[in-house]
Amino acid sequence: MTATPEQPGADLARGLRNRHIQLIAIGGTIGVGLFLGSARAIHNAGPGLLLAYAVGGVSIFFIMRALGELLTYRPVAGSFATYAEEFCGPFAGFVTGWSYWFCWVATAMAEVTAIGIYVRFWAPDVPQWLPALVALAVLYGCNLVAVRLFGEMEFWFALIKIITIVALIAAGLFVILTHAGHLGSTAGFSNLWSHGGLLPFGVVGVLLTLQIVMFAYQGVELIGVTAGEAQDPLRVLPRATNGIIVRILVFYLGALLVIMTLVPWNSLPPDVSPFVYVFSQLGVAGAAAVINFVVVTAAASSCNSGIFSTGRMLWTLGQRGQAPRVFATLNARQVPAAGIHASALLMLVGVALNYTAPKEVFTWVTSVALIGTLWTWGIILVAHNRYRAAVRAGRVPAAPFRMPGAPYANWAVLAFLVLVTAMLALDHDTRVALYLAPAWFGLLAIGYRFTRARRDSNSRPSGSKPDALSN
Repeated sequence: MTATPEQPGADLARGLRNRHIQLIAIGGTIGVGLFLGSARAIHNAGPGLLLAYAVGGVSIFFIMRALGELLTYRPVAGSFATYAEEFCGPFAGFVTGWSYWFCWVATAMAEVTAIGIYVRFWAPDVPQWLPALVALAVLYGCNLVAVRLFGEMEFWFALIKIITIVALIAAGLFVILTHAGHLGSTAGFSNLWSHGGLLPFGVVGVLLTLQIVMFAYQGVELIGVTAGEAQDPLRVLPRATNGIIVRILVFYLGALLVIMTLVPWNSLPPDVSPFVYVFSQLGVAGAAAVINFVVVTAAASSCNSGIFSTGRMLWTLGQRGQAPRVFATLNARQVPAAGIHASALLMLVGVALNYTAPKEVFTWVTSVALIGTLWTWGIILVAHNRYRAAVRAGRVPAAPFRMPGAPYANWAVLAFLVLVTAMLALDHDTRVALYLAPAWFGLLAIGYRFTRARRDSNSRPSGSKPDALSN
């Protein structure tokens, strides 16, 4: 069936294969947080950062297995917003959908700004807003063409990052085992404990990096947004869910382990990418230019994922009557064009903020985006817990792909996410998220009551009296 803009009930095209979905989730997760942000994290926690990533990785494992079980129960594009509405109520679905949409709009703003900054490495005279605008325009156009083109672009974007990380791990292990090159004489696993121990700043140092670590994992849940466009979802989604967990842990833990084994953690400069530093110390010519290219593709990859996910989330909200009905339509290529138009238009504000808005405002927006991600992960666990209860009651069928450890793992990971949220209060750069989050959720409460009143008004027989709004 060919969808037209007048067919709000038409379904998305299932054009994403397993390789697309695997690298979409990896591409949305492995980005500037690893290539650049890890420098500050290493400076704050030393080798203890590995523990933070491991604990965070375990929590991500359970979150993804919970999401995987829900996806095989009902593979839809709305994913966690749909499950939130089904198992936690319409308000939870409304909040989850809009929070995730805003989360990725804000993240995309950050990424297009990053592209503008990084391109100036090669062309310092180019206005910073211009590369950001060009990148946004190209990615926006590609997302409108077809889901398969988006999948191919994300596949190659992610592959560049993976090749870079694998090259670092392979070269680093060669130096560590053979003691070759400039770093060979000092490289060794003893660097992990010979400079203040494995936890030079104690457990507190590890806790203070949790917000950085979990922000770096942001995007792993993108696999859920792809569910409505996956070929053979019951086979592809479980494989992609299991594969993404292992690969992300290998890429993050493997790369950081090799970096801190090659160079003592306290010798790594906190304001320089550890990838640039290590590659330059290994004698790789033009290491800064190579990593700068990788970071540009990483930012483009994340922005690409943001345009994809925001368009699908608005489509889901429109289908449920929780967004303007125009967002529930698809174009002739079965792409939610209206949602992509609106999201890209708001992302364009990021280009303007590049030079007109104060730096603090940009930090506030991205901090709220992290709150949206933590909410999304938490609602996945709550919805999964209630789904299991519905299975036991015989109201819904059991999925073939199951999360281990439920319901105890659900509550343990939820407690961990609450701890991460509390850690935001200890850093003045992230504390603002806790100030703005109540305002955001209050705005969503007002929006929900408005859409609820509009739906009730549309469904009420002509001439009847309105009822009081229920909560």
